[in-house]
Amino acid sequence: MHILILTRHGQSEGNKRNEFTGWADLPLTEQGRDEAKSAGQRLKDAGYSNVSAAFSSVLQRAATTCDIILAELGQSSLCVTRNQALNERDYGDLTGLNKDQARQQFGEEQVHIWRRAYDTPPPGGESLKDTVARVLPYYVHNVMPTVLSSDTTLVAAHGNSLRALIMAIEGIASEDIPQVELATGEIYVYKLENSSKIIDKQILKP
Repeated sequence: MHILILTRHGQSEGNKRNEFTGWADLPLTEQGRDEAKSAGQRLKDAGYSNVSAAFSSVLQRAATTCDIILAELGQSSLCVTRNQALNERDYGDLTGLNKDQARQQFGEEQVHIWRRAYDTPPPGGESLKDTVARVLPYYVHNVMPTVLSSDTTLVAAHGNSLRALIMAIEGIASEDIPQVELATGEIYVYKLENSSKIIDKQILKP
């Protein structure tokens, strides 16, 4: 049996300001650092201290979250593989814009489509479909082989890049994935067979 842990980063400065953050490289807030510590403690309390491999995006909010979690688990010496394939969805021209201001500027319905439709990207940015096309090959060729050769693998990433992973792992249809949401600091734990079939799934809420 192999364990795959997916966690969304703690609150970032962009989350705090209710912005479309995307690829903007913003740090965690103090609350975000506390959320990362809490995630590590929840994993420890649930018996998942023995992480043997770890991945994160190159954006500091995910990388820092990963480092804090590993520190809480007593695994600070573990080498983390960081790759931009796990970065958040690129929001293009919306990056840095307050979401309420975006609704005023473009309309509630249009912003909802950009945020929740599977294959409609914002101007200059990525749709979730584009994000899946970026994340999935990295997962198949880099993350999954590590998962199947390790006891416990941690992936710290972002709301949309994790939704892309969850979609692949659970076989969720494109029309159903908009209903999947991860709070900052939320954790999904999968127990997998050697065939990568799911044996068990836990969600550790903040």
